[in-house]
Amino acid sequence: MDNAYERGLEQLDEMWQEYTAIPNAATPEEWPQTMPLPDALPPVAPFDEMLLPDALRGWVMDIAHRMQCPADFPAAGAIVALSSLIGARAVVQPKELDDWKVVPNLWGLIIGRPGVMKSPALAEVLKPINLLQGEEYECWEHAHANWEIDKKLAEMQTASNEKKAKSYVSKDPQQARKLLEPADLPTEPIARRFIVNDTSVEKLGEILQANPWGVLAYRDELYGLLTDMDKSGQEGARTFYLQAYDGDKDLTVDRIARGTVRIPRVCVAMVGGIQPGRIQEYVRHAIAGGRGDDGLLQRFGMTVWPDVDGKFTHVDQCPDAAAKQSAYAVFDRLAALKPESENKPQVWRFDSEAQNLFVNWRIEFETQLKSGELHPALESHFSKYRKLIPALALIFALIDTPDSGKTINLLQLSRAIMWADYLESHAIRLYSAAMMPETSGAQSLLKKIRSGTLGAEFTPRQVAQKGWSGLPTPEAVTKAADLLAEYGWVRREVRKTGGRPSGLYLVNPAALK
Repeated sequence: MDNAYERGLEQLDEMWQEYTAIPNAATPEEWPQTMPLPDALPPVAPFDEMLLPDALRGWVMDIAHRMQCPADFPAAGAIVALSSLIGARAVVQPKELDDWKVVPNLWGLIIGRPGVMKSPALAEVLKPINLLQGEEYECWEHAHANWEIDKKLAEMQTASNEKKAKSYVSKDPQQARKLLEPADLPTEPIARRFIVNDTSVEKLGEILQANPWGVLAYRDELYGLLTDMDKSGQEGARTFYLQAYDGDKDLTVDRIARGTVRIPRVCVAMVGGIQPGRIQEYVRHAIAGGRGDDGLLQRFGMTVWPDVDGKFTHVDQCPDAAAKQSAYAVFDRLAALKPESENKPQVWRFDSEAQNLFVNWRIEFETQLKSGELHPALESHFSKYRKLIPALALIFALIDTPDSGKTINLLQLSRAIMWADYLESHAIRLYSAAMMPETSGAQSLLKKIRSGTLGAEFTPRQVAQKGWSGLPTPEAVTKAADLLAEYGWVRREVRKTGGRPSGLYLVNPAALK
């Protein structure tokens, strides 16, 4: 009985194998030679600590060491944060005679996978800004409480004068009129805003109306802000942010419900993080002519997308107190920076050596930009370096030599140009998402195949159900697997079953060796 039962199972198994057999399946000898996938991302320049001014270097590198994250993250975040404190209070005039002026508010984009410490690194370098904001609120609360008392006293004085005026109405009208003159109420104190996080563009306009020299907009995840502005009806918000990057234009907004809001100067520095998959998706959409194809993305000149290696060292040590004190002192000093007058910024210029270097750099830069050899997206991005380089030079001068008589020297401009060389490779990585096939999903899938996790065959649905990073849906798996098929790692077949045919991928035996 047992033998008959076992023979029956063997027959059923043979029948099932025949029923589900894949016709014309290739033997191992018939498989093509596997080819390496193209690099998912072009290489980027590593961060050099000499890019940082002396007063920031120890602090930034200490943060990167203790957090075991790329120094690119805290470095870019710190420079953007400091640019917001300067805002439009100080500008640089790059040409010797021309009155072209550059406002040094910068936009930074920190790109990294979840878990690589980009958000904690940004949070750490923004602590001085948040500390300044907290101190400002404390002072404002005290001042506002006193204002409330003064306002109440003024109201009481007005009520007392009205009562007295009644007794003078008939016998001394002039005295009654004098008593009824409105009292001079004290001006309500307004807290300075250093940083905003989640705000509508209408509310941001009101904040800038009270803070015309500029603020910092920080988003832990910038993808939401970028995609929100892509939606229909948000054209006004896009225009607002595009203008906010310039930092020196006024804006008048007229609305029936809100009335007229005049902003003397729309100046916003911006920084935030984003995941690689999200930014690649956004770049493709923008470069393909979507709503994002208007230069907004190209304004993120301080974009860093560093490599993150698999090494980790457990570090448990106190922060470098001296380095931290040095950096925080820079934040405090720039927070107290005053413009030339109520309506005019300080104007900084290059010294003779720096001026010559700027002219030479500009000639070479513009020649390359106008050569027509760059992808249009990169050409648009690099064109914003006309602002980025002078702006960085001014920021470094205000950090290193604040008492130089509003003069930027050769060292500070040289450091700014070094930043341009470093950032150029990161910009190329950013826009490569639109200029080369998506390989990150294929790389992830190939890694699972070569580990033997998937065996000799798989379906996209099976892979998607595992919840692996970069392969969240059957569509994403199919896209990755089709790319692997182009390079000989898998082959797509159709399983013949009684129902609807399902896509099946056979694994090249060479991938499992």
